[in-house]
Amino acid sequence: MTKTALVVRGGWDGHHPVEATELFIPFLKAHGYDVAIEETPEVYADAERMKVTDLIVQSVTMSEASAEAVAGLRDAVASGTGLAGWHGGIADSFRNSSDYLQLIGGQFATHPAAHPDRRQGDESDNFLTYAVEMTDLGREHEITVGLTDFSLHTEQYWVLHDSLIDVLATTTHPVEPYYPWHRPIVSPAVWTRDWGKGRVFVATPGHNPDVLRDDSVRTIVERGMLWATRAA
Repeated sequence: MTKTALVVRGGWDGHHPVEATELFIPFLKAHGYDVAIEETPEVYADAERMKVTDLIVQSVTMSEASAEAVAGLRDAVASGTGLAGWHGGIADSFRNSSDYLQLIGGQFATHPAAHPDRRQGDESDNFLTYAVEMTDLGREHEITVGLTDFSLHTEQYWVLHDSLIDVLATTTHPVEPYYPWHRPIVSPAVWTRDWGKGRVFVATPGHNPDVLRDDSVRTIVERGMLWATRAA
């Protein structure tokens, strides 16, 4: 049976929403999805379209969505449509909507910067080498089973979150003399969320296509999309 996937992309160009989503479209098609693409989240307000969508893959950093679009997305997920995404395309979308933030369960707060002496005045100032560590749940969950802890050199997301998420992997922000916090901060790096009849999947790595090509990151995103898809 053919499944339907809707790729919604846009927002801040710095996260390469077109190139990033194009990495995963062949995977979806190879797994039997009929894939459609929209360049605006306003498609979420189309209730009839949402009823026949089994999976939404969202890559829209910041930007805005109307109240009608957010309500449509929440209704769709609650009715069984899956929602999946990575990095700012899902965890830093529609900052002015508390309803959206509640749906996702985690919101980007910051990405700690490199030592002041090593900053160049470009995006690499926010790149750190950090570990993504599997939780006990992550070692058993179908999205991350068989994967080991791994390291990345990219933005390390600090995420504000609630207790309704199921955390599959974490990352720890260290204490440095040039940071204002005084103890290590453990932040979710990969999580899932049950919402009504639907599922939400979020991975915080994915600042650019190179990060998404990392074997571990790509495996997590691909499995996450399959997991989130509406159950038959």
